Amino acid sequence: MGSKDEYLRKPSQSQSPMRLKLKILLLLLSTNLLSIYIFYGSADHHRWLPSSVHHWDFAGLLRELNGTQSKLSASQAQVVLLNQRLASTKSLLERLLADVGQAHRDEAPEHGLEGWAHQLGGELKLAVGPHKLPLGYTPNLGSHEMYPTLGTACRRFQEELVQFMSYDVGGECPSDEVFAQRLMLKGCEPLPRRRCHPKSPAGYVEPTPFPESLWSIPSDTSIAWDAYTCKNYTCLVDRSKQKGSYDCKDCFNLGGREKNRWLYSDGELNYGIDEVLSIKRGTIRIGLDIGGGTGSFAARMRERNVTIVTSTMNFNGPFNNFIASRGLVPLHISVAHRLPFYDSTLDIVHSMHVLSNWIPDVMLEFALFDIYRVLRPGGLFWLDHFFCHGTQLNSTYVPMFQRIGFRRLRWHAGRKLDRGFEKDEWYLSAVLGKPLT
Repeated sequence: MGSKDEYLRKPSQSQSPMRLKLKILLLLLSTNLLSIYIFYGSADHHRWLPSSVHHWDFAGLLRELNGTQSKLSASQAQVVLLNQRLASTKSLLERLLADVGQAHRDEAPEHGLEGWAHQLGGELKLAVGPHKLPLGYTPNLGSHEMYPTLGTACRRFQEELVQFMSYDVGGECPSDEVFAQRLMLKGCEPLPRRRCHPKSPAGYVEPTPFPESLWSIPSDTSIAWDAYTCKNYTCLVDRSKQKGSYDCKDCFNLGGREKNRWLYSDGELNYGIDEVLSIKRGTIRIGLDIGGGTGSFAARMRERNVTIVTSTMNFNGPFNNFIASRGLVPLHISVAHRLPFYDSTLDIVHSMHVLSNWIPDVMLEFALFDIYRVLRPGGLFWLDHFFCHGTQLNSTYVPMFQRIGFRRLRWHAGRKLDRGFEKDEWYLSAVLGKPLT
């Protein structure tokens, strides 16, 4: 990533080749006009036909015809010379424009992945590729090369990316979990692969057997704590009693609110799992929980023989490790990431609090269409406590859901009153269905 001054200089750099092109075009135009002027200007000084021809002066007529023929031959020679000059000028212009285009690409590598990758070195260059396939062209890829996956926004943060890819090959990876996650949240997702080993926790112990693991706090020696403020699970559990703002503050306390979440329906914003599963009795088998904290939703569904993948980020806590310790499947991707599932494959998608008005409207609509994409026909989208302001609900979000095409199966909106009635803050809980056709 360049400095701010470098970014400010880029427009002037990109204009330089354009000015050069204009100068070349003006030069070509001037040359052609001059050649035409010389040709036609010289022709105006010749009298191709005699001004007065006496019909009885045949000898004189013959002399003037011979002279006109000589002048015409000379004019034809000038035309040939002019055509040669034009062809030479055209060839020169094409070469100059090609050189200018190449110079422009070299000056602005961010306009092309190949130009950007050409300037990289070391591990980052190897990670970005491309790499030739050992067996040559394959129709499956439509290419003889393979490009490793890399988030497009990574090119905007080249300095950070170089730092991420700086390590001893075959050695221990830097302890840079927070740094790497911030890169992901900037849009550099997925990150490139690395050839190093993540730090192993000292005194690692095997996880608790399933199903006891679903509601057990794992051993402190199951992870490396370098990236987090807390250095043990007791500290994380006690966060629920402390002042301050933390992401999913009480999620690690499995004996607190987590123990009773989604067990009961109150007829309003809180839906029970059994109530939702009864909508599609026996046909909800696999699904996704977006931003699922420590995986308690997946744990409850697992007790009902439903397999749920939980996407989550490690915001000052080992959320992914904790989910895995419970015998569940974590997925470390941001809410901006395209869901890594094929079209029409999941029975249910759930999200609580994460999909809300903090996401830009356009990005939220893309995310909702992506949820629609991965749900099978008849699949369920459980939107759990979607937060917004009252003025936004009917003007922005209700029309958005209608554009996407979900059917309302359950729908409840209610005031969020913990910060006062005058705040006009609302929650929306809904179960939406993807149409069968």
